[in-house]
Amino acid sequence: MRERDIERALVQTVKRAGGEVRKVQWPGRVGTPDRLVMLPGVLVWVELKAPGRKPTVHQLREHARMRAMGQTVLVIDSIGAIEEVLS
Repeated sequence: MRERDIERALVQTVKRAGGEVRKVQWPGRVGTPDRLVMLPGVLVWVELKAPGRKPTVHQLREHARMRAMGQTVLVIDSIGAIEEVLS
């Protein structure tokens, strides 16, 4: 399974739950999460990885900065882990 397969499943799952998903690209900023998931009353940043892959040092640093600001950042590396976004 590839990262793009997990990404596709995430988008479909969130849309079925009545949410929206946006692809995130911040020029000049390294390590930002891949997607922003919006559900009623919920905002979650999602870093997608192929199964078994881990975030890079840059990604971990950016995730920590975002969490320090009260943001929810999840790392998803399987289709089964997508349910964590909905809970």
